[in-house]
Amino acid sequence: MDRLLTPRALIALAGAGSLALLLGAFAFQHLGGMAPCKLCLWQRWPHAAAVALAGLALVWPRPWLAGLGALAALSTGGLGFYHAGVEQGWWPGPSSCSGAGAVGGLTPEELMAQIMAAPLVRCDEIPWEMLGLSMAAWNGVAALGFAALWLLAARGLRARAG
Repeated sequence: MDRLLTPRALIALAGAGSLALLLGAFAFQHLGGMAPCKLCLWQRWPHAAAVALAGLALVWPRPWLAGLGALAALSTGGLGFYHAGVEQGWWPGPSSCSGAGAVGGLTPEELMAQIMAAPLVRCDEIPWEMLGLSMAAWNGVAALGFAALWLLAARGLRARAG
């Protein structure tokens, strides 16, 4: 059993988990037609960092890299729980909306048409939920699990080094 829970296996699980959540978010966006809000986009960056850190830590296993992976997981988890609170109306979210597309070189009429055609994605609306939890809340829950994996990996790497 200990062979299955080596620091490298834990790092691989945590990195694969972040990659799976990123791919799921892109699938909801590009296949499911659910445009992400600003907070959804913010939650993706720490997952991307965790995937990169996992790749690096699998090649060069160091406790501090696993610590950074845990920090990335906790960051996206914190953002996920914050976003879930915004969705529930427990606290206010960002006052700005998110948009996409390049505006350089557009005429005022083309810019206005692009603005009018862009979907308004609000951070305080729940576009999808499962078992009573939104995607943001599920991200928070999953990220706590990933952080635990990263921390166990860091502990294992420290034990091997010491």
